[in-house]
Amino acid sequence: MTRPTRGSGAATIIGGLLVAAGLLFLLGELLNVNLSEALWPLYILAPGLALVVLGLTQRHGSGLTIGGSIVTMVGLLLLYQNATDHWQSWAYAWPLVAPGGSGLGMLLYGTRSGNGGMARAGFWQIVTGLALFVAGILFFEGVLGISGNRFPLPSWVLPGIVILLGVLLLLRGVSARPDIHAGEVEPQPQRPSHAPAPAPAPLAADAAASDSDRQAPSERTHDEEPPAPGG
Repeated sequence: MTRPTRGSGAATIIGGLLVAAGLLFLLGELLNVNLSEALWPLYILAPGLALVVLGLTQRHGSGLTIGGSIVTMVGLLLLYQNATDHWQSWAYAWPLVAPGGSGLGMLLYGTRSGNGGMARAGFWQIVTGLALFVAGILFFEGVLGISGNRFPLPSWVLPGIVILLGVLLLLRGVSARPDIHAGEVEPQPQRPSHAPAPAPAPLAADAAASDSDRQAPSERTHDEEPPAPGG
């Protein structure tokens, strides 16, 4: 009879990521390539991925998954900005971190745990983040030109983006499901059937009878006369 092996899938995946990162930096040292200048965002990206994997393997790991998704999105943005030197994109890329990153974590964990409500909420957060990201690109790059070059945009683009955002919000409001527990009254706690019932309070007549019984012997002792001597 074989004994069941004990282990953790999350520890295995995290260990594999650490080994891969170590081999990558070791290769850079052997080839005399300074990878730290180009790949330093991996120090943020790798822990974020590890948190996502760890959260998905836990029974109550929604917080780890959502937090890891946010950290992962920060790492991806830093990796892009470090490679392209396009740091101005932070002006409109932040919706990819939140609500985009948090929505991605909710979608992943909701799908993994079978929680449809969490998955739907995460999906709509991702849609909202992407819409804000696109609107930010059109405004900061197309209108303000913060990177130095403006996009040749037609005059109807910005009004169209505003209308698109409004339509997305309307769809979000229409598709929201009502609370099935709304209006319900919480049940009052009931006494277990095996618990003894409280004793009823004594009636006034019973109390008066017991008082008269206690006073009767005392009255008889005062009324009785001692017997005559020699009688």
